[in-house]
Amino acid sequence: MELLDANRSIVAVIDLQGRLMDMVVRPRLVIDATVRLLKLADLFSVPVVMTEQYPKGIGPTHPEVRAAYDALTTHKNAMEKTAFGCCGDSQFEALLKEARPGLGKAKRQIVVAGIEAHVCVMQTVIELLRSEHQVFVCWECVSGRGEEYRRHALERMAQAGAVMTNHESVAFEWARDKNHPQFKAMSTLMKEGQPTG
Repeated sequence: MELLDANRSIVAVIDLQGRLMDMVVRPRLVIDATVRLLKLADLFSVPVVMTEQYPKGIGPTHPEVRAAYDALTTHKNAMEKTAFGCCGDSQFEALLKEARPGLGKAKRQIVVAGIEAHVCVMQTVIELLRSEHQVFVCWECVSGRGEEYRRHALERMAQAGAVMTNHESVAFEWARDKNHPQFKAMSTLMKEGQPTG
């Protein structure tokens, strides 16, 4: 597996929604880390795709995550779905292609945040891997209703070929060098305090 390349990356934020957010393990960590991941995506001009699972029943995206998404200046798209795995909706793959068109043989690198680890996130990750995308799961941006569900889902995704990472590693791979034009802004963001949960 390669290091992340900002020119091939897409951030996928999966179903960080109202009622579900109230039930997952360490919701504060997930929210804070995902908001920071979105800010980093904006710094490095990495497009973002955000999904909501049946928002009429589950509720909208968490307001802090939604505000970070709305503030993005990079390419972004949001979609509603009823399939648990995002790839079960043909619109999702279309949005990925729109976000990073014309890559040819260079595979898209999907950086994943979301809930629930053992349902929508895991199904999406496994389907993305089967479609030959490279998948990087930010462990602190992923949760579920119970630590065991979360832990075993992360293990299964890793066994399937996903890379377990975190939002800071993602950013440093996007930058690669302290002389990157966005390094100072990235460093400032990192100093704002670690997400806690």
